[in-house]
This record gives sequence, C-alpha cells and structure tokens, in this order.
Amino acid sequence: MDLGIAGKTALIAASTGGLGLAVARALAAEGVRVAIIGRRRDRAKEIVEELHAAYGIGSLGSTGFDALAIEADLTTPEGIESAVQQTVADLGPIDILVLNGPGPKPGAAATLSTDDIAAAFDLLVKPHHALVKHILPGMRERRWGRILAIGSSGVSAPLPNLAVSNTGRAALAGYLKTLAAEVALDEVTVNLLLPGRIATDRVTQLDQAAAKRRGTTLEDIQLESRKTIPARRYGEPAEFGAAAAFLCSAPASYITGVALRCDGGLIRSL
Repeated sequence: MDLGIAGKTALIAASTGGLGLAVARALAAEGVRVAIIGRRRDRAKEIVEELHAAYGIGSLGSTGFDALAIEADLTTPEGIESAVQQTVADLGPIDILVLNGPGPKPGAAATLSTDDIAAAFDLLVKPHHALVKHILPGMRERRWGRILAIGSSGVSAPLPNLAVSNTGRAALAGYLKTLAAEVALDEVTVNLLLPGRIATDRVTQLDQAAAKRRGTTLEDIQLESRKTIPARRYGEPAEFGAAAAFLCSAPASYITGVALRCDGGLIRSL
C-alpha cells in the first residue's frame, strides 16, 4: 500500500529510544522527513546517521526524505518552542505530530500524593497540549495533518501499580478525543495508539520492578506476563511502528478519534 506521506514532515517526541524511535523508523521508511528529538544529543545524531545510511538523502528518488537530530527537553516551554522552530526551519512545515514521552514512576493509587497527581499532568498532558497548540494551526491552514499519541493499554483498562500513568494518560485521551471532533472538517486526524507488552527498555524496567516487588526473577515475570497475552509473546517495536505509520497515512484519512490497541489481544474488551 502506498501510504502517501513521502515528503511530509514529522516531529516525533521522545524518539531517541523505545516506541518513539520505532515510529520514527517506520515513517522514515515511507520517505517522511523526521525530526528525532530527545535529551541525548549524541544518541539523536546516531539515529539520524542510521536513517541516512538506510534511506539516504536522494536514495528514495523524489520523496525528499531527510532526518534531523534535535536536543530538547519537551517538558519545558523553551524546549518545545525550540524543537518546533528547528523542525520547521530545517525540514519544513510539520504535517505529522507524534506525541510521546517518558512513562512516570510506578505506584499504587492509594498512596498517590498531591505531587504525584501534578506529575501525571506535567508529564503526560501539558507538554502534549503545548505541542498541539504550536503545530495544529498550520495543519488546519494547510488542511492536512496527523496527530498521533503513543499511549498505553491502561487507557482501555487501567493497569495495576501504574496509577500516575493511568491518571495522566486517561486525561490526555479525553482531550484528544474532544479535539478530534473539532478539527475533522480541517482534514486533520487525531488518534491514539495503545501498546500492550512491547519489547522496549521501559517494559523491561517495569518487569524488573515487578520482580523486585514480588521477590522473584525477571524471567519468571516475563513468562507469567506472556501467558496473559493471547499471542503468547511480547510485541516487536517494528510492529508498533507499522501500525503508527498507517494511522499517519493518507489512506487513514477517515480514521479519527480512535484509540487503537497494538497488544496481541492482551486487553480482552472490544
């Protein structure tokens, strides 16, 4: 399928690792100009070199592929403004915005502090709202845009011991669902992609924390977790990236306001 996004420009938040990087790689493979953004400048540069080696400038014909490394802290207004300005200056107007960020610390709901609740919004809502505020007007003016948030299966079914994440991600989902209806006439889609157990460093960290909490091994936790997944395995980042690329595509123009799960059947509700 021709996804029809070659030559488009994408800003992918927190894309120096994990699911953000998986999405960046999938979009780059489609000829999208990608801004790789994170706090680790050296890592961002390594990824850009990797993408140029794979899809080198000009190797995709007239697609206009390019990649840009940006060091920025997207939890700050200054970092957001800098990342947006650099992306537009070097790659052009932003057509695709991928919202992503680090997951907050584990913890039970009964022990949440006021600071924990504030952190849920500071990490998972405010930065994404600020990015949308900067980028959405241009999308509406050009009458084409894709906004995709990398969420969590906790949006569909809150996950044990991830109270901060469950709180913040649910709030973001409510905001984006409302936004999707408001901008549909402008040919801008707004969706969420919800990972289940995808084999990333973040999931390994959560499994290690569970193993320590329960006094068992990482291998035992992973085996137990796989048994809860109908596919009986963790997902691959590339599988998640492929789903994201489709939701950002031209053929997906009639899909908006959706929270799509990429979880191997983990969440049993429809």
